[in-house]
Amino acid sequence: MNEEAQLNILRDTLDGIDNKVLELLNERMKTVHEVGVLKAQTGGAIYRPEREQAIIKRLDELSIKSNGALNKSAIEAIFLEIFAVSRNLELPEKVAFLGPLGTYTHQMAESRFGGTSQYVAMNSINGVFKEVASKRAKFGVIPIENSSSGVVNDTLMALNKYDLKIVSNSSMKIHNTFSTNCKNISDIKKIYSKDVVFGQCREFISEHKLDNVELVPVESTAKAVQIALEEENSAAISSTIAAKMYGLPIIYENIEDDNSNNTEFIIISDFENKTSKNDNTSILAKLSKESGSLVKFLEDFYKANINLTKIESHIIKQELIFYIEFNGHQDDENVNKILQKHNDVIKILGSYIREVDDI
Repeated sequence: MNEEAQLNILRDTLDGIDNKVLELLNERMKTVHEVGVLKAQTGGAIYRPEREQAIIKRLDELSIKSNGALNKSAIEAIFLEIFAVSRNLELPEKVAFLGPLGTYTHQMAESRFGGTSQYVAMNSINGVFKEVASKRAKFGVIPIENSSSGVVNDTLMALNKYDLKIVSNSSMKIHNTFSTNCKNISDIKKIYSKDVVFGQCREFISEHKLDNVELVPVESTAKAVQIALEEENSAAISSTIAAKMYGLPIIYENIEDDNSNNTEFIIISDFENKTSKNDNTSILAKLSKESGSLVKFLEDFYKANINLTKIESHIIKQELIFYIEFNGHQDDENVNKILQKHNDVIKILGSYIREVDDI
């Protein structure tokens, strides 16, 4: 049997497998519709991050057990898209994110909600919250913390201002690229990017003798690419997705000083998650300025054996506010007792499944 005949047999086999996959997906969508009908009657949330992660975990364990070719990242990429299609069949999802197109937030939004959702790029973090609060969008995706520059204060201000909940979180490795239309790097007179990105790439700038080039901060790395695309003798430092989206030639990739740099994102909406038995909860605490007030507040968590994962102090509208994350769901008995005890000084931002892996 010649090579072409063998290929035809394998192609026929793949076609048969694809037919079965399509048949099973259609069957899955019918079942999803039945679930949607029941949820509509009870008012249940269509987006259930804890349920999705439980499915991915189960399938990953099944793949390992059967020596399957798909690892967890591959399974997650495939099934997050299936989940997104399933949700959009029941109720088309509109997702607001901190724009413009081509930003890391855009990339994160699509990784969580798939290619079939409707995306709305907003000019500010407050704009994302306002879009969700007004119900023009069901979900919002915004950054909350970067490993090199810390917690995003605008996000905390919006969490304090709006009555919305964190329903999911995820982090992403941040890799910066250097792109330009210039044939020679010595021809570059200006480099555009976000101000914090310049700080993340100082070694690259110095090593390539760009110290005397004008560094021009703009509102987003995607905007930087758009400007560099039109302006002669300029370059941009941005995400790979932005450079590719706008067609600016990439000269160097992964130019950040610290390759472990990552950004944590949150997804906000107008509902609360049920417990998954593997949750984190976020709160804002407005404590008195009396000496020892924070210690007394945190002592209750210690006595209840609740693990605190983050404590950040911030000034919001001249008030000292603590952003606190801890293990557990707000409905857990030991957590609920503390929240009820201090309900006059805290705002519950949401309980969500505890993140395990970065995307």
